[in-house]
Amino acid sequence: MSVTPADLHARGEEFAEFWREYHLCTLTTLRRDGSPHVVPVGCTLDLDTATARIITSGPSRKAAHVRLGGDGGARVAVSQVDRGRWSTLEGLAVVRDDPASVADAEARYAARYRTPRENPRRVVLEITLTRVMGSR
Repeated sequence: MSVTPADLHARGEEFAEFWREYHLCTLTTLRRDGSPHVVPVGCTLDLDTATARIITSGPSRKAAHVRLGGDGGARVAVSQVDRGRWSTLEGLAVVRDDPASVADAEARYAARYRTPRENPRRVVLEITLTRVMGSR
């Protein structure tokens, strides 16, 4: 099952605004033994492609866990909470390291958070959404 752009747009402007506001998120990936690895991240959501993106350093544990999923991607979840408002995005993540994908993700991150610091080893965790939950 996958989430379509129409599914996201149907959730309304409150949902879209919640994913544009400055909120830190948590990313849950799975270790080789299946146990969860949960870390704070910045995440952007592209409503028009139903894709979430997280920038990180290539050698990070979260990137390593996503690589374990192979070409088909690794199951992940990204959540954000603001008092009683919350939203979780589930999906299949892959690591992108090509310059165009990294530059695009950096620009999206800068629009939501701030300009990211220089990191020549930066990669993007690109998440194709399969489920959306939450109060928004």
